[in-house]
Amino acid sequence: MQHKRDTASYSASHAGAARRRWLPASLPLSIAMFAAYPLAAAHGQATPPAQQPAPPATAETSPDAIKQREQELEAAREQQRKATELQEKLKADIAAIGQDRSKLNQQLIDIAGQVRGVETRIADAEARLQPLDGRERDIRASLDSRRSEVIEVLAALQRAGRRTPPALLVRPEDALQSLRTAMLLGAVVPELRVRAEKLATDLGELVALRKTISTERDALAADRDKLREDQTRLAALVDERQRQQSAAEKDMEAEGARAIALSKQADNLQTLIAKMEQDLKSAAKAAATASLQGAPATVNGKPNLGALKDPARMSPAVAFASAKGLFSYPVNGTKIREFGGSDGAGGVQKGISLAAKPGAQVTTPCDGWVVYAGPFRSYGQLLILNAGGGYHILIAGMERISVNIGQFVLAGEPVATMGSTSQVASILATNASQPVLYVEFRKDGTPIDPGPWWAANEGEKVRG
Repeated sequence: MQHKRDTASYSASHAGAARRRWLPASLPLSIAMFAAYPLAAAHGQATPPAQQPAPPATAETSPDAIKQREQELEAAREQQRKATELQEKLKADIAAIGQDRSKLNQQLIDIAGQVRGVETRIADAEARLQPLDGRERDIRASLDSRRSEVIEVLAALQRAGRRTPPALLVRPEDALQSLRTAMLLGAVVPELRVRAEKLATDLGELVALRKTISTERDALAADRDKLREDQTRLAALVDERQRQQSAAEKDMEAEGARAIALSKQADNLQTLIAKMEQDLKSAAKAAATASLQGAPATVNGKPNLGALKDPARMSPAVAFASAKGLFSYPVNGTKIREFGGSDGAGGVQKGISLAAKPGAQVTTPCDGWVVYAGPFRSYGQLLILNAGGGYHILIAGMERISVNIGQFVLAGEPVATMGSTSQVASILATNASQPVLYVEFRKDGTPIDPGPWWAANEGEKVRG
């Protein structure tokens, strides 16, 4: 009877002023504090009850401010130390590679693969965190809307003579333990048991969610740190590759300028390819080499995939026509336009379009010679590879290309990076805000469906 009168007294005092009169008489200080705190206290960000703080001497000289500055300085020094160590290690690795092209190529392919692998893990973690964060917000909103019920149940537990309940949601784990212990000991009267069980369920899920989210965020932070390190290493290796390439081709800069001039004279891609392979020395040499190589050797009539393991090769390991089902997309992303579909402007899509993350790494799907690398009309930065056998690969929409005309590149080798926004919106007839990579396959100048060449799963992809 006494409990019912207490419960009725609380229900009748739901208004703010009445609640303030009731709380001190019925609740310990921790519960009274919870009643005044917002639910965000679950993150340890609760705002204490209004009071007049003692004015500090200055914000700059308070002990907490000084300690924070010291921590920030120490963190900056640690980052600088790690960066210096990484740079020294990179210099040593590059010196060890020297002029060994096969070692450099293998490292480039391996690190580019690691970068794309970490990009995939980061994207997966972000996808997992989104629903978890949403569910956590829903539970918090539900508990916040039932604040009075939470206080009532905790107050009933206190009056039942058990230990003083914790300030709920300042540490949800403690409140959950209180509820479970009370129910186990029969301290909750029957009419409150259902409500207590519901609260315990919600609190249990909240605690589990917070642990899962914390684990996911720790893994995500570690992956992002690794991605930055791998990207730094990859950039150094790419610079070394291009330095060696430039040393071998002294007139590289003049060739690049002439390529841009020729591209301005071309009306379309077919004309551009023809001009490059006829008028530009390095591109013409690459095209001639491609035509002279002939079809790579096969094993029992099948592609010799073992040849892909040779990082020193200077011609395609697998004939393009025989490589169906072996290629991976040049970038991690989602396909948003199919070959043969509408291009959004009344025309037909001649390639595929992949929505990618800002700054994503772009690698070559196959071996080939670079016959064009630079801007071209509405394609943004355009890369064209001669894959041999009359096949060409066009990759467009990158922000920066890291290979030169005439260069032979291997499957999986890093060749470009995406920017932060779409560079090929005019091709897609869309206002895509995220980066979009456009990929087109051509045979004897005619666009063909690239679908048969893409690998169905990770294990089937061509690896360098």
